[in-house]
Amino acid sequence: MKIYFSGSISGGRAHEAIYQHLVARLQAQGHQVLSAHVADPIALEAEKDLPPRDVFERDTNWVRECEAVIAEVSTPSLGVGYEYGLAVQLGKPVLCVYRAGLRMSKMITGNPAPNLTVAAYSSEAELDEQVEAFLKNLAD
Repeated sequence: MKIYFSGSISGGRAHEAIYQHLVARLQAQGHQVLSAHVADPIALEAEKDLPPRDVFERDTNWVRECEAVIAEVSTPSLGVGYEYGLAVQLGKPVLCVYRAGLRMSKMITGNPAPNLTVAAYSSEAELDEQVEAFLKNLAD
């Protein structure tokens, strides 16, 4: 399955280890993660010289091309919010996950879109279960 993974780059890298875990797990399961670079420790450095328009075109095209979006939304990010919103509007299945105990935007938790799932996680194991349930639901 083609999956667009969304996580903060410019907004902060506090959850980079989770990004790496998610992307590696998805790839190990045979999924094509169009935006795997988000998990790269040098993502911020690698993107610094890219023209903004190129990033916009690349990422919005990937959102249009993907079959599902998984967004780690623990770190507030305008880009992640834009990508998640675009995917929801396009009717893509979207899973937004965040660390339990964090204050989450009500624009995410209050969104009634039928193609959106929002879930808090307390551990990598719980995160993995939520991602597996989301993907299984798509396959059914």
